[in-house]
Amino acid sequence: MKIAHNVKISVFAYDGEDADSIRRAMISLLPFNLEDEKLSISECAAKGFGEKRISIGVILLEKQRHISKFLDSLRNSLTQDQIKLLAQQAESRLDRDINFFIRLDKPSLIDGDYHITDSGNCFHIRINIAAYPVNRENGLKLVNRWIQGV
Repeated sequence: MKIAHNVKISVFAYDGEDADSIRRAMISLLPFNLEDEKLSISECAAKGFGEKRISIGVILLEKQRHISKFLDSLRNSLTQDQIKLLAQQAESRLDRDINFFIRLDKPSLIDGDYHITDSGNCFHIRINIAAYPVNRENGLKLVNRWIQGV
């Protein structure tokens, strides 16, 4: 069953952070090889407070085989407590455009642990839910089916 139209994974790397570790952690989110699948991390630069340089890495998944593998892998990498948290917060994580948002703690993911957070120091995951007709009720149904692994 199609859960999403696309998935966008992004992360900010600030001056002084280990950009290579952040890049490796981002790649570790994917259950397939970027090069083999002809995908890449797009990067752009921005300036933050005090003119500090920020590098923004983004991976966009648009093919269903990539999206399905990623979503299955993400759900399977979360603890039961994390899955319960997502289920409890599903409505507040779904916007009116039927995008579902998850933040994974950046330091934890660099260490190999998936931990949902509300902090800004994170990997941002935006899942554009494939609800039809497009409305919050149908979007929530699909999100809950994905969370439950149905």
